Amino acid sequence: MAKTSESDSASKAGYELNQDSVSTGKGHPTPTRREKELARKQPLVSSDRAAARKTARIHMQAQRERARIGMAAGEEKYLPLRDRGPQKRYVRDYVDARFSAGELLIPLMFLVIILTALPFPEVQTIGLVALWAFFLVAIIDVLTLGFIVRRKLAAKFGADKVEKVRWYAAMRALQLRLMRLPKPQVKRGKFPV
Repeated sequence: MAKTSESDSASKAGYELNQDSVSTGKGHPTPTRREKELARKQPLVSSDRAAARKTARIHMQAQRERARIGMAAGEEKYLPLRDRGPQKRYVRDYVDARFSAGELLIPLMFLVIILTALPFPEVQTIGLVALWAFFLVAIIDVLTLGFIVRRKLAAKFGADKVEKVRWYAAMRALQLRLMRLPKPQVKRGKFPV
């Protein structure tokens, strides 16, 4: 009866009571601290060693998979130390945005291997000379990339804050775009600002 008189007085006052806010209880008593601690307690060493080993292996596989995906996506906490930091991210993005001659190095080496298997010495010689010429072009490309990246980093972060990133940029530029880790985060031509 008290509820109807409350709702009548509430409607007279110009507002309604929310019937959902009236608590009906949870149906069981609140557990004591001792009960909660006993429920959480687990033995340090499991009695079933095979099951413990299996669950540990599954847990480690899940962690490794999470780290692999995070590294491929470029998440800072999953990257190795050599890839961490804003300057390294800038270098990665800059290298990934441009086309490097070194990206063609591995396919060209496979082509030269195939050419050296042919029984024609002229073709073999031409293939090897072309490979060495391409090595020279790739080295020149990597050296210019190192100077450009260093100058851009000095402009963005300050000349005194520039890390040694030429070797890092060169190694990334010599890899095929598909094989780079962390995976490229920018499209070609989208240079970082």
